[in-house]
Amino acid sequence: MHSTALVPSPVCRYLIPNHFHLHHHRHHLKRKPTNFFPSKNQTHFRNTSFLTLSSTNGCSKEQDKKKIQNNSYPNHKHTFLEELYSFTDNNDRIRRTQNEDKEERTEKEVGNGLVIFANMWWADFRAAFGQRINFEGIVSSVAILTRDRHLLLPHVAVPDIRYIDWANLQKRGFKGVIFDKDNTITAPYSLTLWDTLGSSLECCKSVFGDDIAVFSNSAGLYEFDPDGSKARALEKAIGIKVLRHRMKKPAGTAEEIEKHFGCASSQLIMVGDRRFIDIVYGNRNGFLTILTEPLTLSGEPLIVKQVRILEAFLVKRWNRRGLMPTSHSLLPDALQCVKDLPPL
Repeated sequence: MHSTALVPSPVCRYLIPNHFHLHHHRHHLKRKPTNFFPSKNQTHFRNTSFLTLSSTNGCSKEQDKKKIQNNSYPNHKHTFLEELYSFTDNNDRIRRTQNEDKEERTEKEVGNGLVIFANMWWADFRAAFGQRINFEGIVSSVAILTRDRHLLLPHVAVPDIRYIDWANLQKRGFKGVIFDKDNTITAPYSLTLWDTLGSSLECCKSVFGDDIAVFSNSAGLYEFDPDGSKARALEKAIGIKVLRHRMKKPAGTAEEIEKHFGCASSQLIMVGDRRFIDIVYGNRNGFLTILTEPLTLSGEPLIVKQVRILEAFLVKRWNRRGLMPTSHSLLPDALQCVKDLPPL
């Protein structure tokens, strides 16, 4: 006879809803229980609120899945937070790097701007200071005061260019005219023609044509007008070519001017208002020199005014001692190129 062993199996318990419990109770009252065993061994069932079900594979799998999910959830949550913090840190790091690069670029731009501003300021200051203090003229003046005093005396002296007979000069064999700018045909550091000189300048153009130019220590000088903007502005205003040059008057030779006009300097006329600058340069290089009085003292640097006083004192003293200007082969008599102004 075979023996059978009963092994208790795991159970799953589920709550029974109340309506199901009441319905089951009523049904139990109506029906009489059927006895499947003898009365001695009759077993009575209790009415409970739980159903006892046999364990099935589906229930076991469901519980296993829940356990796995419950056990794995914290790990998933931890991994998600790590990724979130890592992403946030990377964004913050990128943002800080961008801000640092932006600040560095801004500092470089500001630094470059300050350098450019300083360079522009220094260039303007040097130009203004250099135009007022002519070191070449100071060095030249020392030599003139000691041994070359005659270079300070012009061939012709007139109040302004309206007193110059351009037609007579052209008949004498002169082929071109070079004007200084400041206080000769314009106000100091101005780029427009002095109002009363327009007719005389037009007369000069009608006689010499295009053989007229401006040779100035401001407009056209590479040191103070490196891009030529002042030269172009003056050319547009007065309609005369402005020569570009490197050497500051009275230093330098007449080579650039002779090349421009295509003739010797002895056939050219230098017109200017400064004895130590324009007249000395012209006499030293063989030009016919014409001195004009300054158009205005307004806006002229103090040192230039003081030099003018010194020039007048020295010339008056030297004239009393009999000092004469150098002669010019094309114009033995300087008065032949001077005319009176017509009556108003």
